Amino acid sequence: MPTTKPAATSPQRLAPRIWGQMPARMKVLYVTTLRRTGGWLAEAFAVDCASEILLQEAIGVSTALAQLRDEMFDAVLVSHEPGSLDALDLVEGLRAGGNEEPMIVLGNVPSSEMTAVSYEVGADAYCCVAETTTRSLLWTFARAIERCQLVREHRRLVQLEQQRLTHEHEEAERLLAEQRALVAELESIRDGRVGEEECGRGGELKYNVSSESPPLPLSLSPPLLDPGSQQSSYRDLPERLVNHYRELLRAYVVMGAGNLADEMTSLATLLADAGVSAQRTMQLHVRVLEELIGSLGNRSARHVMNRADLLVLEVMAHLADGYRRRYHERSHPARQLELPGF
Repeated sequence: MPTTKPAATSPQRLAPRIWGQMPARMKVLYVTTLRRTGGWLAEAFAVDCASEILLQEAIGVSTALAQLRDEMFDAVLVSHEPGSLDALDLVEGLRAGGNEEPMIVLGNVPSSEMTAVSYEVGADAYCCVAETTTRSLLWTFARAIERCQLVREHRRLVQLEQQRLTHEHEEAERLLAEQRALVAELESIRDGRVGEEECGRGGELKYNVSSESPPLPLSLSPPLLDPGSQQSSYRDLPERLVNHYRELLRAYVVMGAGNLADEMTSLATLLADAGVSAQRTMQLHVRVLEELIGSLGNRSARHVMNRADLLVLEVMAHLADGYRRRYHERSHPARQLELPGF
């Protein structure tokens, strides 16, 4: 194999390892046979001082497997000698066994005949002895090592991303469970079961009602709040209302707060006109949010949960303001003023 002129040592050789540069030191396992030992290869590496190569020789497949099991190598160089050592079969077997070290095949066959088949069995590169210089072989080692490190880093990042997404979905499920429990608790309070339990234990429920506040007229209770409808599930909600809220939630996830003020006001007016309570509105929100979280798949759920919390808070604020206005209108009904002269 031809050699290149020795390169002078520069301060860059002592710089920290970064992507795109040749490592200062590489530990290489050379798998060969007795017909071609690694003495000539060690001499070629010693002449070119671009990188320090710690070359270990393994005669035969069994010796190579034992060394790969006991030691760590930056790269593996396999000599392809048809009839004595088939490098393609060895590389394919090592890849099937889980070895991830960079593997380069070195032989006498022209690159045009061996490069493609080397890639197909899992090798990182093929080098023909008659066509390769020492420096190009060193760069082949460096590129293969760098690719192996990038693959490992990518696998690690993918695993971390999957763990993060799993954690976010678990957190979303936990928050949805808490919201369902909140809806159930509101329903139990509205049914009066909490008050009965307190009275059964001899407790006394106290309400701080201002004397200035007029009592709530009985006629203000909407039809959806009667005892017969309090046991209804969120599945009884009108499908048209569910679809409208679903589209609103999807738009809110994309656009955020402040961009759908008119839609929020219209929805709150619609709910207040229909007499939908806050508990029923929360049921609607939980139902639509469960469907949206379930359709995310492997995508992140944190952003959706944050925007959904803002949406339900804004809807509840508009709904409370709508009921407040209706209460004020009923408490202070409009009256006809006396006309002048009558």
